[in-house]
Amino acid sequence: MRHSAEVCGTIANINFEELANEHKDAVYRQMLRVCGNHEDAEDVLMEALLKAFRSLEQLRDSKAFRAWLAQIARRLCWQLRERETMAPLLQLSEMEESAELVQPGELQDVVVARQEIKDLLWQAVSELPEDAREVYMLRDVEDLSGEEVAAKLGISLAAMKSRLHRARQALREKLDARLGASIV
Repeated sequence: MRHSAEVCGTIANINFEELANEHKDAVYRQMLRVCGNHEDAEDVLMEALLKAFRSLEQLRDSKAFRAWLAQIARRLCWQLRERETMAPLLQLSEMEESAELVQPGELQDVVVARQEIKDLLWQAVSELPEDAREVYMLRDVEDLSGEEVAAKLGISLAAMKSRLHRARQALREKLDARLGASIV
């Protein structure tokens, strides 16, 4: 019995390798457009291939492999973008937790710039529509789970996710516009 399981595993591995080799370049080109740069596209493709290999038993038809792999990769790319988008907010959170804004030996320009970024962020958050701001504050600032936020607001989890996505998108656009304008 063990021998037949090993043979099936080997066949699955051979099929996976063949499928991966056949479709990885096309999926990479898609990820290049989605992720926006070569490094992220390569990282996303590698992680997607690994996830696909681990979940190969979920694939019902090898003809759907390319679309399946591309969907896994797109989700990973979106997650990567979201982490990158959230980085300034996480840094802001860390700044607020710090009781002392000015560290010994820190230049006054750095302190002023940090405060300006913090002010820009909170101004952008305050300009969000109320329903978006409410979801954003509960989920990303207070760090409640999606289920907790949905329950607290009396909405479905899907509605909460939709509002949160719109809030993050609007916040990103506001910050991009303000930071772009301040650079010029």
